[in-house]
Amino acid sequence: MKKRIQYSTIAKSMLLALTLAGTAVEAATLKISHVRPQGTAIDEDVHQLSEELKAATDGALELRVYAANALGDYTVVQERVSLGAIDMAVQPPSASADKRFQVIYMPYMVKNWNDARKAYTPGSPLRNTIDELYQSQDIKVLAAWPVYFGGIALNREVGQVTDPTHNKGAKLRVPPMKSFQMLADSTGFIGSPLPFSEAFTAVQTGVVDGVMGSGAEGYYASFRDVTKSYVPLNTHFEVWFLQINAERYADLDDADRAALDKAAQNFEQRRWETARADQAANEQYLADAGATIVEVTEADINAYADVARERIWPEIIKDIGQDWAEQVLSQFK
Repeated sequence: MKKRIQYSTIAKSMLLALTLAGTAVEAATLKISHVRPQGTAIDEDVHQLSEELKAATDGALELRVYAANALGDYTVVQERVSLGAIDMAVQPPSASADKRFQVIYMPYMVKNWNDARKAYTPGSPLRNTIDELYQSQDIKVLAAWPVYFGGIALNREVGQVTDPTHNKGAKLRVPPMKSFQMLADSTGFIGSPLPFSEAFTAVQTGVVDGVMGSGAEGYYASFRDVTKSYVPLNTHFEVWFLQINAERYADLDDADRAALDKAAQNFEQRRWETARADQAANEQYLADAGATIVEVTEADINAYADVARERIWPEIIKDIGQDWAEQVLSQFK
């Protein structure tokens, strides 16, 4: 009888130990979402981040990657990271969560790669502002992931496309954001706000003549069959942020938190070293698919930037708060 009780006690102890071990492993696995399909540049970089983190913590901390918005679109995911329902994400900021995030989408806030890296480097005024906006939603920013400069994809020939003062008579699908609508309308196009899901059909059927709001990567992935020319006018700078629920971050032990910080720094540094070449490669993919890459000069970009800053910035600044926005944007004027 005593042996039976002893064996039962041992079995229960072993079961409890296994249960606790399973819980520990689960707690050390962070769910991370991103917006692109498997095998894309961001997917590969997130998996490299996971491997580096796993190696640095001897397997105590690793990532479970959910690609292609598998956990919801970026607006939903940002809310869930804020609540702690999802641990981490790499994605664009959601202006629906805080209208001040619109400042990141300001057209021609930066005009070239050197400007962009300076603006978004850790500790810069803009980066500090972004950190504060996320922190107000209980989200910790770990790194930036620069994506590309935007441009315009066209399905028909448009004259003097690099001249912002020329009336082009071409209708462009733009994201349903005031800044893109105004940019199209202020530079000789006709902006037509449409959801992304409707954009390809709209171009294919001639409802619109082209698309604004993405870059060569996005146009190659989704519009290469209806793109006859691409105009790399650097309309906006797309950057995503590696983020983690602030409470989840604070709950990590010191060694794991340090390992995550280091892996995130490497994640950002690697991308700055490859982003420009990645953009050029995607422009070449468009060319190989039959699109003409329109030559754009620095003077052309400056001309578009002047229009954006004179006509569009004041209106967006009113929307997001005059004093706050002026303070953020004064460094770029």
